[in-house]
Amino acid sequence: MRQVLADFSVSISELKKNPSALLSQASGSPIAVLNHNKPAAYLIPAETYEALMDMIDDYELAQLVEERRGDKDQAITVSLDDL
Repeated sequence: MRQVLADFSVSISELKKNPSALLSQASGSPIAVLNHNKPAAYLIPAETYEALMDMIDDYELAQLVEERRGDKDQAITVSLDDL
């Protein structure tokens, strides 16, 4: 059985009835959407989604920085004045 990673859960049929009311009840918390009592999706506020996307971008950039640090011996010294 899969773990539900939200404080609020709702069936797909309940979600169809009145999605606005459910969003209000959750007060910005994630909502697990269940299909046959198993998580099928998570409904999260737009701000939370945007913050997650920013975190993923930051993580990917950090990975790229670490990769490129390994190539430090190939770096070329450049003066900022030359740019």
